[in-house]
Amino acid sequence: MPLPEVLALILAGGAGNRLELLTATRAKPAVPFAGRFRLIDFPLSNCQHAQIADVWISVQYNPASLTRHLSNGRPWDLDRTTGGMLTLPPRQGSDRGGWHAGTADSLWRNAELIRDRGAELLVVLSADAVYKLDYREVVEAHLQGDQQLTVVTTQVAAEDAGRYGVVQVGADDRITDYAYKPEEPATSTVATEVFVMTADPVLDRLEALAQDAGDDGLDDLGDQLLPDLVDDGLARSWALDGYWRDVGTVQAYWQAHQEFLEETPPLRLDDPQWPVHTRAGSEAAAWLARGAEVENSLVCGGARVAGSVAGSVLSPGVVIEAGAQVVDSVLLPGAVVRKGAVVRRAILDDGVVVGPDARVGGGSEGEVALVGRAVELSAGTVVAPGGRLPEED
Repeated sequence: MPLPEVLALILAGGAGNRLELLTATRAKPAVPFAGRFRLIDFPLSNCQHAQIADVWISVQYNPASLTRHLSNGRPWDLDRTTGGMLTLPPRQGSDRGGWHAGTADSLWRNAELIRDRGAELLVVLSADAVYKLDYREVVEAHLQGDQQLTVVTTQVAAEDAGRYGVVQVGADDRITDYAYKPEEPATSTVATEVFVMTADPVLDRLEALAQDAGDDGLDDLGDQLLPDLVDDGLARSWALDGYWRDVGTVQAYWQAHQEFLEETPPLRLDDPQWPVHTRAGSEAAAWLARGAEVENSLVCGGARVAGSVAGSVLSPGVVIEAGAQVVDSVLLPGAVVRKGAVVRRAILDDGVVVGPDARVGGGSEGEVALVGRAVELSAGTVVAPGGRLPEED
């Protein structure tokens, strides 16, 4: 069916503190995934395949790390004369100026721009998860009902539900209750942070909430806006049956990579029918030395391997010297593991150098060591299982 004017808004301004050292110098949406991708590639590619040609990105924390990757939207066919990609940094010059305090505050600060654009529907997205979804299907379902809000939901492990917005769904997919990060979740059905909103009435409600909040201001969408729409019977659920993985913690980030090393990964990232697009690099083919051992791993272009690698992801430019071992680990661009060193169950950020005979990680279930960007470990250094270097305050 012909769609009304649709605008996608990616709220990409959060600090991503739960990813610890990985977001010390980069925005969370710019965190690498599966070697050559970034987290923001997933919602952007979904927008492209859903033929949503107007995509705005609200940025704030370490924006340079993200804007460099976005390349004016070209990898996702968003470098257009009319419409296309627009980045929205915090700004001054109006009563909507200043730093964003949360997702609801970010939406409110950009509400006037959205109204001026004339969008009838908003597709509001985060960039914290790995998934594929045709947003057009959700938009069409939204148009068939009387709701002002459609929440894309999924099932998670019961012990993890409290990290999310937890929903209860009644007849006709109507959401009967929404609780934001509750201590005792009522269900394991959670919001994926993919929302379709009827623009004008939802923005009107947001304005009223902002006025009531006064100087305290707004925080996240889940604090007031979503519960209010649910309480008034204006929200429905759209269930996502496929793979969805929030990678907002170090453990979840590591675990997601392990899932993509399976013989049949949960998503095929190069599926010709629905490829995940990213900014193209200029790396040459990976080089594997005679005698190198590589098992059950992803090895990106530009990597050079002379040692032993198993169950790991090697990003572009990674070097594994002869005699080095890397097991069950994620190495981000430019990491180097010198001869005799062992990296096991760990994440190495960009440019980390592990000196000869050093040891990183090696923990049991739940223990993932993390070494921050450009750290150089001298020969014989030991980073304990689950350790952090530099150490967190």
